[in-house]
Amino acid sequence: MAKPQETYNKKEKEKKRLKKREDKQHKREERKKNSQGGDLETMLTYIDEDGNFTDTPPDPTKKKKINAKSIEIGVPKREEEVVDAIRKGTVEFFNDSKGFGFIKEIGTQEKFFVHVNGLIDKIQEGDRVSFELERGMKGMNAVRVKKG
Repeated sequence: MAKPQETYNKKEKEKKRLKKREDKQHKREERKKNSQGGDLETMLTYIDEDGNFTDTPPDPTKKKKINAKSIEIGVPKREEEVVDAIRKGTVEFFNDSKGFGFIKEIGTQEKFFVHVNGLIDKIQEGDRVSFELERGMKGMNAVRVKKG
């Protein structure tokens, strides 16, 4: 059987591979020689009470005791708005064909959406009405709207 031919290119690639391996070994030995020990204490970093990194451990006398049971995990419950039962206002805009409009409250000048399904009496623009509020998908809606 014939011996595989070693070309100049193959020899050069092999030399580069060997050189790379030797360089890697040399760097590894240098790192081991120059390292300052690998014990845990030299690798630890602490954070002081101001949030800065330091290599000295914190003072145990300044340690604060925290009750783990007092930590609440999750989103705090939102308190529901307490609304007056019956409010008074005027119809600012109402479109009969589309079945919705807006009522402006007399005291606060706030506007509330009203839908035809929330009406007790038939209303028009400019009518004085009394209504109750209910939370809708996009905010507070006027419901149980009647003239008066």
